[in-house]
Amino acid sequence: MADAPVPLTEDEIVIALDGMPGWRREGDEITRTFAIRYHGGVALIVHVADVERLIGHHADIDLRWGTVRFAITTHDAGHKLTAADFDLAQRIDTIAHAHTAEPLDS
Repeated sequence: MADAPVPLTEDEIVIALDGMPGWRREGDEITRTFAIRYHGGVALIVHVADVERLIGHHADIDLRWGTVRFAITTHDAGHKLTAADFDLAQRIDTIAHAHTAEPLDS
């Protein structure tokens, strides 16, 4: 059985966020919203979901007309932020860029 993920300290979260322009902390999760046409957003979500399945870590995803919002926290760590959250955020940024999604909270 795998060890439980270890939550980051407040200092580690500040440092990690500093290296993630556009992502912001909302309580115990990090979030980012992208502008993208609806069907492009669906394709973006499918691409992100494929990567999430491979790495075993998932974001909460909110698809709206013209936007996709990602919210990330580690449920297995008591809904706290871990290194896995920032790894997934970097992956989402790369995928969103490939889908020409425009960050809304840069």
